[in-house]
Amino acid sequence: MAKQFEIINEKSCHDGFFKVKEITLKHTLYKGGWSTPISREIFHRGNCVAVLLYDPVRDEVVIIEQFRVGALQLPLPEQAWLLEIVAGAIEEGETAEEVAYRESVEEAGCEIQELVKINDFFTSPGGTSELLSLFYGKVDATNIGGLHGLDHEDEDICVTTMKFADVYQLLLDGKILSAIPIIAIQWLHINREQLRKVKN
Repeated sequence: MAKQFEIINEKSCHDGFFKVKEITLKHTLYKGGWSTPISREIFHRGNCVAVLLYDPVRDEVVIIEQFRVGALQLPLPEQAWLLEIVAGAIEEGETAEEVAYRESVEEAGCEIQELVKINDFFTSPGGTSELLSLFYGKVDATNIGGLHGLDHEDEDICVTTMKFADVYQLLLDGKILSAIPIIAIQWLHINREQLRKVKN
């Protein structure tokens, strides 16, 4: 099968803090031939970066907690505050690495000592175009914590450090509900011993 698609029509549905477009297209089928025209809305927020901030000497993970409008559907009001890792959008002219360093300072007050790319992945390709670059950032977590974020972006972020075992237990207990930190913490579970071997 030759994998091809053809965009028939594209229109803007919303152009605000985020953008939504409606696209009509058709694509080739595994069984041969082409699909009938399909209309889909696509949520555009730009590509983003997330950073797992970890201190291999202290075996501590930097966790942020902030209000998330997407979690309003949960039954208890306090569940709209999610446990996450540092993340942010790539602005025009920035590299993913530059965003990792910038957001780590803005959201958590962390200076990254070493930055390692983990992977790129689509967060939810059935409806959004967001491609996320995930990094591991080595930090000294000795004095990390407190309230952070940019006032002009209405950020209200509580930063704490937690032993890896405690963070991993939160994941196992279903207390971490955002996909990006789940992926990052599972990566750390796999790679933690190697990171700790070279901690010095």
